[in-house]
Amino acid sequence: MSKYELNKRDTEALQAHIDEVIDRTLAEKRLVGAVVQVTLNGMECYNRAAGYADREHNRFMQNNTLFRLASVSKPIVSTAALVLVSQGRLGLDDRVDRWLPEFRPRLQNGEFAAITIRHLLTHTAGLTYRFFQKEHDSYENAGVSDGMDQAGISLEENLRRIASVPLLYKPGTQWKYSIATDVLGAVIARSADAPLGEAVRSLVTEPLGMMDTGFIAVDPLRLSAAYANDFSEPRRLLDSDHIPFIEGTSGFRLAPGRALDQTAYPSGGAGMVGSAGDFMRLLETLRKGGAPLLPEKLVREMTTNQIGNLPMAYWPGRGFGLGITVLKDPVAAQTSESPGTWRMGGTYGHSWFVDPVKQISVVAFTNTALEGMSGQFTIDLCEAVYEGLGKS
Repeated sequence: MSKYELNKRDTEALQAHIDEVIDRTLAEKRLVGAVVQVTLNGMECYNRAAGYADREHNRFMQNNTLFRLASVSKPIVSTAALVLVSQGRLGLDDRVDRWLPEFRPRLQNGEFAAITIRHLLTHTAGLTYRFFQKEHDSYENAGVSDGMDQAGISLEENLRRIASVPLLYKPGTQWKYSIATDVLGAVIARSADAPLGEAVRSLVTEPLGMMDTGFIAVDPLRLSAAYANDFSEPRRLLDSDHIPFIEGTSGFRLAPGRALDQTAYPSGGAGMVGSAGDFMRLLETLRKGGAPLLPEKLVREMTTNQIGNLPMAYWPGRGFGLGITVLKDPVAAQTSESPGTWRMGGTYGHSWFVDPVKQISVVAFTNTALEGMSGQFTIDLCEAVYEGLGKS
């Protein structure tokens, strides 16, 4: 028996630790609702829906509630790209302009840049996000969409706008979290010769039975409302809303209605909708080696640091694989996770991580922006999992 297998008493202890965090966070009105799932050694040991999916309509959270995924879209779309790589239809070191001849951004000195698929996957392509920039900076002036607003433009038009702005740095020389996965989505569509939604479905979600996941909510009645933290309790997000982020940045422009808008462009980095159970299925597939989607060798490359010692702002102690962060130094990151743990989150309120050493996968989807992504709840939940496992 693995030292990390749980007996009934251990399972009850783990559940109690997680329940306490969820109950306390809901009572303190930092979250409106959440779905939290934990698997250990491939076996589900925790699955709870708590709070409200829609507080104003008294609709409780359910295990199959749908959420706007925001950046949880990235590992799904990155996996789709890697499936194309495994099939020999795309190369990690292919230049992006081989697939998108019209996408040719320049460096600060005016020279055309050589961006590869690997640069896009590792977020070393020289791009950024509008929400990281100051008000009225280059992306805003060019009308670039981060993929979460109602921009009323096509993916092709957004790529044209991105390419009109000089890169922040020469590709491969720095790491900056960015809109690169939207560009990757356009590459996937071109390589697969299909619209991005169809490509992701055929490459990833359909083979895994992720029937709840796509670029539009498959069932509007199951879609959670969206909230943001406010002074006394979370407020419901408007159809066109703004959430402050890091001081000095322009912050997030969000349009929750985008999840139901068939005309919204498919944002590979922020535009998908899905359920916690669907996403857990993907994480467990990757943790177990990738079959039937990917060979184990490519999963190892995806889930190991690919950027050397390039510094990562906002994520101390972590490196970056092909579409996900990878833990290098638990002390610097101030976490109980094992080295090699992969983790990301999403603006609308999600966090997830996979600890391959202890064979733990955790998915926490919430409907409360930022608190569920990078707030105290995310820290407390992670600690509760390891406390429940005895931090062995």
